[in-house]
Amino acid sequence: MQAPLFNCFDFLTEEIIFIILDHLNNDPFAQKSFSLTCKAFYSIESRHRRTLKPLRAELLPRILHRFPCIDRLDLYHCPSIEDSTLNVISQACKATLLSINLSKSRSFSNVGLSSLVLSCSNLVEIDLSNGVKLNDLAAAAIAEAKNLEKLWLARCKLITDMGIGCIAVGCRKLRLICLKWCLKIGDLGVELIALKCKEIRNLDLSYLPITEKCLSSIMQLDHLEDLVLEGCLGIDDDGLSTLQQTFKSLKTLNMSNCQNVTHVGFLSLTNGAKNLQELSLAFGFAVTRDLAKCLHTFSGLQSIKLDGCLVTCSGLEAIGNCHHSFKELSLSKCSGVTDESLSFLVKSHKDLRKLDITCCRKITYDSINNITSSCTSLTSLRMESCSLVSRKAFVLFGQRCQLLEELDVTDNEIDDEGLESISRCTKLFSLKLGICLNITDDGLRYIGSSCSKLKDLDLYRSTGITDVGITAVAVGCPALEIINLAYNDKATDASLRSLSTCLNLRALEIRGCRRVSSEGLSAIATGCRKLMVLDLKKCFNINDNAMLPLAQFSKNLKQINLSYCSVTDVGLLALTGFNCLQNMTILHLRGLTPNGLAAALLACGGLTKVKLQASFKPLLPKHLLNFMEARGCLFQWRDKAFQVEMDPKGW
Repeated sequence: MQAPLFNCFDFLTEEIIFIILDHLNNDPFAQKSFSLTCKAFYSIESRHRRTLKPLRAELLPRILHRFPCIDRLDLYHCPSIEDSTLNVISQACKATLLSINLSKSRSFSNVGLSSLVLSCSNLVEIDLSNGVKLNDLAAAAIAEAKNLEKLWLARCKLITDMGIGCIAVGCRKLRLICLKWCLKIGDLGVELIALKCKEIRNLDLSYLPITEKCLSSIMQLDHLEDLVLEGCLGIDDDGLSTLQQTFKSLKTLNMSNCQNVTHVGFLSLTNGAKNLQELSLAFGFAVTRDLAKCLHTFSGLQSIKLDGCLVTCSGLEAIGNCHHSFKELSLSKCSGVTDESLSFLVKSHKDLRKLDITCCRKITYDSINNITSSCTSLTSLRMESCSLVSRKAFVLFGQRCQLLEELDVTDNEIDDEGLESISRCTKLFSLKLGICLNITDDGLRYIGSSCSKLKDLDLYRSTGITDVGITAVAVGCPALEIINLAYNDKATDASLRSLSTCLNLRALEIRGCRRVSSEGLSAIATGCRKLMVLDLKKCFNINDNAMLPLAQFSKNLKQINLSYCSVTDVGLLALTGFNCLQNMTILHLRGLTPNGLAAALLACGGLTKVKLQASFKPLLPKHLLNFMEARGCLFQWRDKAFQVEMDPKGW
């Protein structure tokens, strides 16, 4: 008699299996494999799933039927959500739904919103960003969400003070509201929010036509921690000088692009803001000694962004004299930064963890010497296009700043000796080496042998790199997720074959790599099944033969650029099996016909953006274009001449 089959999983409780599934949340492949193991696991996974991010709106009824316990629904990839779809969601989810993201959907109205809000009474988060057609009726519908805590209305340009007033009265539990680019909301609407929604912690008023009149009410919010006033040009020094209240709870303030405010107005606004920790004054303020004196009053200030500001040496030196030490400092595109001022600054702020000196073109070896000797705990340094920094300066990073996790030295004089030193930074996960013309395979070998945690590598136009260096990185950095090899004439299929072993690869850019072919890309498709972004522009030797493996294995591909490739109707149609594909750029495909293009567009149900040659527009049926646009697809027509000189075949 045959003994009964023994299944160890029968002894696991449902709670234990739920814990196992929690560990698989970040791996959709593992989740799918788990659910397909047996009927019992399929059923358990259906009841366990709480978060859903579908790719096609028409599949929602079936998906929601399978997953009845969804509390977070992200419809970012479904631009064609209509009122009828919101009705389906309302009936399927009801009180279970807590959060919904509709930030890319433009086809629904206040009717669908009303149905959603009334049925899903426990909603605490709604993202309606980019709802350019939503008006005050939609705002009135939102006002019925009595439990709402977080609301994003960025670029809802038809909502007025009246509509935001309805939300203020109805949604008293709001803790976060984003009104960025809501151009019809002024002082009255903001005052109503401040007066009625006393629990507000985060308030984004970027680019609103407001003045100082509403700021008095905002200052009375006892719990406000994060205030964004970016681009509020109606706020000026004269208005701010009339303020009497103080920000007692404020921790983060963004006044970037406030070009009518100087240190005088800033001091009036922040008087009493003793808890301020993060400050952004980018592209507006002049960094003078007077402004620096204002910063001295914030003993808890840890992060300051001065990108694009007019910087004076006396201003930076005064910031250096602050009694407290910053953790993050950004001086990107500040043309007034010199060796003397920057060196003094970093010597005073030795606890810096993140520093951005992008395009500070006056600094030299002296600055890097002082940065690395003073700020030895740096984890992030961005210094793109610091062209006067000599090669020997880059050796200092590996000698003194071995905690670096992120390093951007794009368009600099770094060489192999510098890379050898940087390879001592074994925690490095992001390395930008674009347009670094002095590095070779020898330097990359050092990185590959020591930086096993590397996830993001940029080698854009670094023409000294060949297959040997790329292979060294692929072998030594198996966690690699993003790599840019654009315009590398020395990279061949051997590079792609080596990268195909990086199973976590999500984004690959090989634009202008004219020596790669379909053979190499087929290896990528077979090995890198998490691939989401692929740029093949001007890869003339890639043809239909590579599209078939992509269609078979790269089921997560969301974005592809096929411009100037040798792909025809056959290859493009092969790609239409992707449920994920959202963004295509297909300029100058000589083998593409109007009929083939039309068939491919119809078959790609999830497309949200397509870039096409303008010559195709009159050749495609108008009803097809209307249908695609109604489905949520945006067409961008380009009338760019074919670049014959870039094509080795002389087309």
